[in-house]
Amino acid sequence: MKAVIKKLLNYFLIGVLAVIPVVIILQIMIFVKARVSDLFSLVYGYADNYIYTFLVFAVSFFILVSLGYEIVRKGRTWVITAFEFIIDRIPLLNTIYRVLKKVINMFSSHNQTLAKEVVYIEYPKEGIWTPAYVTNRHENKYVLFVPTSPNPTSGYTIIVDKSKIIKSDMNIEETASFIVSLGVDYNKAAESNKLL
Repeated sequence: MKAVIKKLLNYFLIGVLAVIPVVIILQIMIFVKARVSDLFSLVYGYADNYIYTFLVFAVSFFILVSLGYEIVRKGRTWVITAFEFIIDRIPLLNTIYRVLKKVINMFSSHNQTLAKEVVYIEYPKEGIWTPAYVTNRHENKYVLFVPTSPNPTSGYTIIVDKSKIIKSDMNIEETASFIVSLGVDYNKAAESNKLL
């Protein structure tokens, strides 16, 4: 009887662990759907007309596409420049905006040389290796963001000498997957042999 209960609990836990990623993805989808639905209700509430609502969303889409096109082509647009000019004059908001912009640029495809680089460092002590994102460089010093498991958006920012790092073949997505999966999703066996 005890063995049967133990097996049932074991199967139950395996089932729970198998369903957790599905539940998280569903929660994200429900959250996004709710935000889009709220936005749709807000726009539709003003005119009570589906054609008007569709036009607002279509025009918004094309404005964002043209902004993206201009940013890729020229590096920035007059709209963003004007917004930044105003934000730069507001004490607390200018700092928040500047930091947010740097973080977003770090993970965007515009800064391929720096933000897409992943390295290993001995952290928190010698003999323990952890992946880190290169966020900045000053001569032989690397500024690194060391993410923590299982949430890759939390972590530590540290400065390390170039001699203390080992370059990784992992990209940002593989590193995030490694961290979220608590190391289960790690297929760099040859790379781990370098960490001695």
